[in-house]
Amino acid sequence: MCFLRKLFGRRTKQAAPPAERPPRPADWNLTFADLMAEMKAGKRKSVGQPELDWARDYERSLIPMAIRFPQKGDVYEVLEDMEVEFMTAWAAPFTGGGKGMLMKGERVIVHFEPAEAKPIGAYAKAVEYKAVEERMVPASDRTSRKYGGFYFYFSTIELNTKFALVRRELIPNDSVV
Repeated sequence: MCFLRKLFGRRTKQAAPPAERPPRPADWNLTFADLMAEMKAGKRKSVGQPELDWARDYERSLIPMAIRFPQKGDVYEVLEDMEVEFMTAWAAPFTGGGKGMLMKGERVIVHFEPAEAKPIGAYAKAVEYKAVEERMVPASDRTSRKYGGFYFYFSTIELNTKFALVRRELIPNDSVV
């Protein structure tokens, strides 16, 4: 026992409990997009905690009470042609992306379990993945050996107003984009 104490040291202090998040200020009215815009405009050098938590809480407070929150396996159909932003995944510390059109009738699926019971949004991928990928993602990205696919992020409000929920599918837990 003495040898192990010398090797690993003696634990004399208990780990401190995680610090409690300060409550959102009553006059807080910034969303995540607002925080990013402030950073881009030079009003902030960075965005961190607790501001990100406050922005998420504020955005959640704007969601109507009767709205349906997205769940893994939800398949949504686009109600009208719409311009969307997409993100690209890479086998590198980088996320890219761009803009493209989702056409009326195209479908997306919430491919990952949202991190919260009442998420402000969800990540999704196109049901007709290859066709949409070819139309949106530049060939230079798609053919790169480090390219890892593309996906979307839609707010809960967008999924309830610009899409129609058409069905739910069972997706295994080990699925990737």
